[in-house]
Amino acid sequence: MKLAIDAMGGDKGPEVVVKGVLQCRDKFKDMTFLLFGDEEKIKAELGDSSLEQIEIIPTTEEITYHDEPVRAVRRKKDSSLVRATKAVKEGEADAVLSAGNTGALLAAGLLFIGRIKNIERPGLMTTLPVIQNDNGFDFIDVGANSESRPEYLNDYAILGSLYANRIRGIEKPRVGLLNNGTEESKGNDLTKAAYQLLKENKEINFIGNVESRDLLMDVADVVVADGFTGNAVLKSIEGTALSVIKLLKQSILAQGIKGKMGALLLKDAFKLVKGKMDYTSHNGAVLMGVKAPVVKTHGSSTPDTIEACIDQIHTMLEQKVIDKIIETFEESKEVL
Repeated sequence: MKLAIDAMGGDKGPEVVVKGVLQCRDKFKDMTFLLFGDEEKIKAELGDSSLEQIEIIPTTEEITYHDEPVRAVRRKKDSSLVRATKAVKEGEADAVLSAGNTGALLAAGLLFIGRIKNIERPGLMTTLPVIQNDNGFDFIDVGANSESRPEYLNDYAILGSLYANRIRGIEKPRVGLLNNGTEESKGNDLTKAAYQLLKENKEINFIGNVESRDLLMDVADVVVADGFTGNAVLKSIEGTALSVIKLLKQSILAQGIKGKMGALLLKDAFKLVKGKMDYTSHNGAVLMGVKAPVVKTHGSSTPDTIEACIDQIHTMLEQKVIDKIIETFEESKEVL
């Protein structure tokens, strides 16, 4: 397996990316890491570490968060993000990972790697935690498309079900449609039409509408939404989680020595809450519907996040998830 990595993406660039690669290199002896970016900066972060399983591919440009995505992809041809994505197109790598400009990665994934036949609009999918257990749920689309059609959401349900089945081992993933009520009659024209398609789709285990307030309560294994709504809900969940963690810290400090002693006793419990709710500790978002794994992780990712993403990609390649999606949409349409 060969993984192309945009080493310049994210808030700290090579510093975090290289550490993440080194943390998981021994775990995946069957994987080679292609690091695209500023050669000197990458080497500086590697220090005395060996180049075993690591290849550095020098690039001269970088796409930042301030760049307009499509224009940057077309103009900055020697950027680390573009070169890493093109490596997949040219068969030099099996997957691509970046913590950089989300729009640019999505544009590059569609432009260079291409969508799978019969999937009109690939969707961006992330896995979020739930309160009761460690299962989590797959949420798609969380921002690849600002406008959607019912057929897109129907495709997302199949894509999400395949991922949940192959990667998370769920035999018949429960699929819910994000809406403003659980009744079948609820929603706008898009969700009403999508509901009917999902209801008639024999390839998925559709359980009906789900509300945003129930998402973290293990209400479904896969939740589908249009990209605009999905992105707004995702950011609301992330913001709320970080705010709760911050509020806990402030409340403890405000109680003085008494609060600190109580916090010490509840240290393990707080650690568990932070582990579940801190989005920087979870896997990356996958552009589902293109011909190879394209994974986007947060700009504020830590080395542990990079490691988790590499683990995620390794499993996708090992389980041949993309091959199964291609088979489903181009040939049989039989999923589970």
